[in-house]
Amino acid sequence: QVQLVESGGGLVQAGGSLSLSCAASGRFVGSPWMGWFRQAPGKEREFVAAIRWSGSNTNYSDSVKGRFTISRDFAKNTVYLQMTGLKPEDTAVYYCAASFLGTQARDYRFWGQGTQVTVSS
Repeated sequence: QVQLVESGGGLVQAGGSLSLSCAASGRFVGSPWMGWFRQAPGKEREFVAAIRWSGSNTNYSDSVKGRFTISRDFAKNTVYLQMTGLKPEDTAVYYCAASFLGTQARDYRFWGQGTQVTVSS
């Protein structure tokens, strides 16, 4: 089992920056994909970014490419999402997730509780 705890959400003005953290604990077997997803009110959960726990593979959605950066710290067992150039449409609850199967959204079986990000215009 893997436990994920997000932190770092908050309120920021458009154009500002925010950094999210995801502390992971539990049993890591192999090299899972660690992903960030978000869900805005009335919308479906959508993929934001992912990183392979070992190695340098990363994926980003087109809507955040060039503005968000995903990274991880082995020593702290933590995954980060650095968000810059924030827009009101980035407002959502952001979730950290882990997949030991693949990169599709349905492959992510472990989820954090989410952290709210609100971008004011």
